[in-house]
Amino acid sequence: MQIRLLAEGYKNSDLLYEDFQKDNISEGAPYFSDEVIYLDNAPDFPIYMGVGSNQKKKDGFYEAITVLKENYIDTDRDVHFNERFWHSLFIGYKRDYLVTKYPAIEKDKDTFNKVARKKFDWENYIYKCVLAAEYIHDANFESRELEHKYINMIYDNLDLYNYIIKTEIFRNARFLINLLTIIDEENLSEIFKKKIQGRSDLGSDERYGRRVIFELNKNYPVILSPFMNKEELKKQVMKALSVYYDVNKFQNA
Repeated sequence: MQIRLLAEGYKNSDLLYEDFQKDNISEGAPYFSDEVIYLDNAPDFPIYMGVGSNQKKKDGFYEAITVLKENYIDTDRDVHFNERFWHSLFIGYKRDYLVTKYPAIEKDKDTFNKVARKKFDWENYIYKCVLAAEYIHDANFESRELEHKYINMIYDNLDLYNYIIKTEIFRNARFLINLLTIIDEENLSEIFKKKIQGRSDLGSDERYGRRVIFELNKNYPVILSPFMNKEELKKQVMKALSVYYDVNKFQNA
């Protein structure tokens, strides 16, 4: 499949959205460049999980990661981490699917920008899912069931995952998979999601999991937590958690 990339400056093009509304997107229009990317397969997948029930969001997250893993991340990284590539694919070649799945984008420009033309960073669902697809691929799980489990764990710990992917040193498969394993083994998920109470020195919406990552980041590179094995990392995670939470009380509960 040939994907023609949008031209630089496409985000400021009123014509682009007008043509999208009218189902009149054309590769010959001024908002397209002459640059082309070729894909073997480009199947549809959810690109926005900001609405609906928690189960619907979780199902969409799982579907997106699975489709990305099996069809997109074998491209060069400068393709599947290219904001312009994704926006070109969505706007130029996935209109029918997106309008059916997210009908508001056809009527409201702000919604269109939030869903199909959003900045490609940690707040973007596709950015989250592309990284997760890479991590799941690199982990090379021995079964589909285990792969499924870890994708669901990423979603179930999404607040922590979002915090992790903001920091480059923690954006690697080994660290994430080890951390999720520790969370699973020690039943830390609910604790990590909770707000920290009684700490006026911290922000108003601090969570235990975020502060664990904060402590690991603060101690880097003296302590190389992103590259530790699981048992070494577990010690550092529990030590970091103990700064904010009575770990002994939790472990003996």
